[in-house]
Amino acid sequence: MENHTHSTTLSNTSSEVGNHSDLKVHVFNSSSELLEKLHQRWSKVEKKPYPAMYSSVYGGIILDPAMMVIPIDDHMVHRGHGVFDTAIILDGYLYELDVHLDRILRSATTAKISLPFPRSMLRSILIQLTAASKCKKGTLRYWLSAGPGNFLLSSSGCPTPAFYAVVIDDDFSQCKEGVKVITSTVAMKPPLFATMKNVNYLPNVLSVMEAEEKGAFASIWVDEAGYIAEGPNVNVAFITQEKELVMPLFDNILHGCTAKRLLELAPQLVEQGILKGVTTKNVTVEEAKGAAEMMYVGSTLPLLPIIMWDDQPIGKGQVGELTMALSDLLWKDMVAGPDTQRIPVPYIE
Repeated sequence: MENHTHSTTLSNTSSEVGNHSDLKVHVFNSSSELLEKLHQRWSKVEKKPYPAMYSSVYGGIILDPAMMVIPIDDHMVHRGHGVFDTAIILDGYLYELDVHLDRILRSATTAKISLPFPRSMLRSILIQLTAASKCKKGTLRYWLSAGPGNFLLSSSGCPTPAFYAVVIDDDFSQCKEGVKVITSTVAMKPPLFATMKNVNYLPNVLSVMEAEEKGAFASIWVDEAGYIAEGPNVNVAFITQEKELVMPLFDNILHGCTAKRLLELAPQLVEQGILKGVTTKNVTVEEAKGAAEMMYVGSTLPLLPIIMWDDQPIGKGQVGELTMALSDLLWKDMVAGPDTQRIPVPYIE
């Protein structure tokens, strides 16, 4: 939410050697002047993509996107000392909020970030934030940070940890088209950081950029032992030629909440005789590329069919029937699942 006008001026001028003496950087002498500039930017946006944000630094919910900022000296910003998680907002319900909230607390413990509030209060804040946003379909993202305070490595000098959350208006839908992927050459994160959902996502970003540069949607990480790991921000699953659902072990990768739910629901298809079995195990590249079907597993997808990997077709090179059967199972759970999975948002009309 920075001032793009001045950043453009700086960029253009810096490429002209010897012309820097002509540059005059504007100084904002008052907060009201800066706010006016920020509001000018947002006045051009017809539909606000972020209807509401919570900040423990402010101590409340913000509806003005111009004010949705965090301190530059927050250790999450300049040291990456923060963890995050997400939840889906669908038809006015929060889907799987509790399992995601439990995961961010585990991540915070691993990252040595103390909680600014108890779990029950964090949960209440997130529900109230969603209600204030009036958003009926989108994502809720939230962060626990070591907090603002200084620019040192250690967060011991930070007065208190911080909690931030934002509602993102997003008209997602069930994925039904297949995508192409590549094997990433970007080094994957070591287990300590891969199993913790932290804000250090540069390897993930670079792996996606690498895939896009090669005309693919995203990538697949393979670990040092030669086993399939995960995608850049999703888990991966396979349907074997024997019609068995297989997912890689979660020992060294993030245990996705959607992946966990898929493993809970998939036995229904076994009972119906559609699937032969459901298992997690080490999967070699050879086994993976020999699968009948392949898919990404993630919150807003919930399943994304993969039809080609490293320019080789997966199975018949088309979206598989069992992939879509599993996708339908998850989507039904998102739309009309039990109360343990879906929390009604108390909107105030």
